[in-house]
Amino acid sequence: MTGQSLTPLLDTVDVPSDIRRLRADQLRQLADELRQETISAVSVTGGHLGAGLGVVELTVALHYVFDTPKDRLIWDVGHQAYPHKIVTGRRSRIRTLRQEGGLSGFTRRAESEYDPFGAAHSSTSISAGLGMAVARDLAGGNNNVIAVIGDGAMSAGMAYEAMNNAGALRSRLIVVLNDNDMSIAPPVGALSGHLSRLLSGRPYVTLRNLGRTFAESLPKPLEMAARRAEEFARGFVAGGTLFDELGFYYVGPVDGHNLEHLLPVLKNARDSDLDKPILVHVVTKKGKGYPPAEASDDKYHGVVKFDVVTGKQSKPATNAPQYTAVFAKALIAEAEADKKIVAITAAMPSGTGLDKFAERFPRRHFDVGIAEQHGVTFAAGLACEGFKPFAAIYSTFLQRGYDQVVHDVAIQNLPVRFAIDRAGLVGADGATHAGSFDVAYLGCLPNFVVMAAADELELMHMVATAAQIDDRPSAFRYPRGEGVGIELPVRGTPLEIGKGRILREGTKIAILSFGTRLGECLVAAEDLAAKGLSATVADARFAKPLDTDLIRRLAREHEVLITIEEGSVGGFASQVLQYLASNGLLDHGLKVRPMILPDRFIDHAAPAKQYEQAGLNAPAIVATVVAALGQQTERARG
Repeated sequence: MTGQSLTPLLDTVDVPSDIRRLRADQLRQLADELRQETISAVSVTGGHLGAGLGVVELTVALHYVFDTPKDRLIWDVGHQAYPHKIVTGRRSRIRTLRQEGGLSGFTRRAESEYDPFGAAHSSTSISAGLGMAVARDLAGGNNNVIAVIGDGAMSAGMAYEAMNNAGALRSRLIVVLNDNDMSIAPPVGALSGHLSRLLSGRPYVTLRNLGRTFAESLPKPLEMAARRAEEFARGFVAGGTLFDELGFYYVGPVDGHNLEHLLPVLKNARDSDLDKPILVHVVTKKGKGYPPAEASDDKYHGVVKFDVVTGKQSKPATNAPQYTAVFAKALIAEAEADKKIVAITAAMPSGTGLDKFAERFPRRHFDVGIAEQHGVTFAAGLACEGFKPFAAIYSTFLQRGYDQVVHDVAIQNLPVRFAIDRAGLVGADGATHAGSFDVAYLGCLPNFVVMAAADELELMHMVATAAQIDDRPSAFRYPRGEGVGIELPVRGTPLEIGKGRILREGTKIAILSFGTRLGECLVAAEDLAAKGLSATVADARFAKPLDTDLIRRLAREHEVLITIEEGSVGGFASQVLQYLASNGLLDHGLKVRPMILPDRFIDHAAPAKQYEQAGLNAPAIVATVVAALGQQTERARG
């Protein structure tokens, strides 16, 4: 029959209160339909698929058992929240995910009252949830707070800091540990589901509390023995001793795809009168219910548009390599020649290209987990012993290890090399992943060498340069996406430290680029030439140390100096202006116009559109030059 809906039950659900009107025996059908809708939507938009498919039943169960949005439901990272978005009033817009003007790919407070906390970086949920639980207690409220965190996110120290604090405060908080990929639990079956139901139920808790009271009345040695016996009995049953030590009441493991197991355990956690936080350990399968995702190594963690039937992703053909792949190739070439080179990533081996390095040099590659702080100091320790660590970390993720960059690397002047991926605006991931601040936060540190690649060949040269820098820390940044299609050598050539290059000679205008806006600068120079304005175009290569000879020459020989960079205020332009002002080069009428990212966060859209919004493309450069010269643009005259 044509016209018949494939999701009849889901069609009756707009918000979670509609789920709560259903019978428990209808939830299996709802979950199946929600899974199909999630697959269908992501096939159109691209995005994170595997994580969401793994939590479909958990999403249904949580909204069925808890009174959202009064009960606060916090999804860690947020890339598993697509099913959550579908059942919280956003189904009609779900095919706008990650598109300009559409839904965010992560949870976002401004988007829905069902997103109580915005997250796109990992391991924040327990801290935020504890804050909300304490706020509730201070205000005399009685709602539940539930944080859903993945086992990968539990590799971050922040999660344990939060759990340690939560255990000490004894606030009523529910943490759901979503254990997928590499399960830390024994096989899950009917027996463990039954035991979890028992352990979370009120009769067992009451009995346990009676036991504790009885144990406390015993002489100290016997009390400790009784406690240990009880803990290890539960540890043997459920593996929860670690969480007990942190002050949590542990329940699990529970089959996260079996609603008959999930619902009673979540209800018991909801109705518990324990005076401590609860951790419910749920075991799920990433990519669950979609065979191509289940069969994939990364369980379709991040995908472009794909065919639902075959699972084939429609990746556009291109001649230009991805910057990430160029970095990996360049680093492997350096490591072939130097046995001291090692590579470090924080849970992003494929995202940073280091999976290729790991294939070639398995003993010289270290994935430290979601632990950027540890990763930076680990690299510092390697550098102390004469090794040459390359820490490949996204710009926004390196922010999480900033104190370690300052205290453990910069102050000690250790030659740690930071490969900063995702520099500048990143498209569909939006503001949470945009590398806007690294030039500013590294450029202010003494002794740091800070570079930005203008194209993929320059990136190869900068990898080679960093490999040679052995007396101080260094960093080089490069964007997401593909290069410009330049012929690449087998290995890069080290650059002279602190020296830029001139690509086009002119007389009136100087355009000084730092990073991959260089192509736009060359286009702008052509457009300016058509207006009778002669422009020099230079590539700074280094924000620190600056090529002061180049800057002095540009300042003396031109009427207008434009700097352009893919970063915030306080970055490359600030270094240039500081030099110009300190050396009297602004005293004789030079017009300087720094072009930087605007002082706002830029939402997800295609990168070209984002740079248009930021005013960092060729037309914006031309307009800036014309305005500096006090001339009207052709458009303004028209």
